[in-house]
Amino acid sequence: MSDARTPAQIEADIVRRREQLAVTLDEIGIRLHPKTIVGDAKAKVAAQVDHTAGRAFVAVNRVVSDVKARFTDADGAPRLERVVPVALVAVAVIGLIAASARKGKR
Repeated sequence: MSDARTPAQIEADIVRRREQLAVTLDEIGIRLHPKTIVGDAKAKVAAQVDHTAGRAFVAVNRVVSDVKARFTDADGAPRLERVVPVALVAVAVIGLIAASARKGKR
């Protein structure tokens, strides 16, 4: 088996390697272009914001579910022994705020 190549084969290899190098250099140029770098940075920030917002949504959803579980029974009916005291406190707080606002206007 001979490893001897013809001049035409050598020239074809050179042409092929030049084309490969040209493609590689184009890719490097695109990756290092300022617009590409800025676009990549924006995409990373957007992904991080999405991730953070997703985690916040899950946390809020968990809190809402916990509160709902405290004020409803397994069937979803309100637990009056817990709802009524909270409602009374809320009405009292609103009444105090309204009274305070009226005194402030006099």
